[in-house]
Amino acid sequence: MRLVIARCSVDYAGRLTAHLPSAPRLILVKADGSVSIHADDRAYKPLNWMSPPCTVKVGEDDVWTVVNKAGEKLIITMEEVLHDSSHELGVDPGLIKDGVEAHLQELLADRIETLGGGYTLIRREYPTAIGPVDILCRDADGATVAVEIKRRGEIDGVEQLTRYLELLNRDPHLAPVKGVFAAQEIKPQARVLATDRGIGCVVLDYDALRGIEDDKLRLF
Repeated sequence: MRLVIARCSVDYAGRLTAHLPSAPRLILVKADGSVSIHADDRAYKPLNWMSPPCTVKVGEDDVWTVVNKAGEKLIITMEEVLHDSSHELGVDPGLIKDGVEAHLQELLADRIETLGGGYTLIRREYPTAIGPVDILCRDADGATVAVEIKRRGEIDGVEQLTRYLELLNRDPHLAPVKGVFAAQEIKPQARVLATDRGIGCVVLDYDALRGIEDDKLRLF
């Protein structure tokens, strides 16, 4: 991974155009070929990014041109480089999920029709450049649905699913992709945020999924 802290401006040219005026920012260049640009706020969400695979070309006056396979461009104009370092992180062992959360994923994948009549499973742990989506499936109309599963549903889970949806909807073979946020308990703030973003919420009954009680999910 390469870490660059620099005063720079950024221009995106693709399906639309966007401009970030000059400011100090963190630029991450990862081994998978992704490039993301971060400010010192917004938690973990980048200001702009280019998903892999992409190429980085450094031109005159230290202007970076990042191009992805769709021909979209991220042009980073460096004004002052404050830090530039590279680090070998090696192979990541991956996220070890809570046992109940992992079992919820397994149970729901096996009984995906409980999300609705006609639902079919595409796969569990669907890989993306920013991590695996818990479940990817299709609804009765054939639309792609990404499901994020938590034991306790909070705002950070909705943000995580939002990032997955932004990425998945760039794939013409999957788009349009809808989202479902599923948890044993969903906090009111998380439900409000999910609803505002057009994400469905499902309360999971662990015992019911295991066949101990009523064999239903409660969909709100």
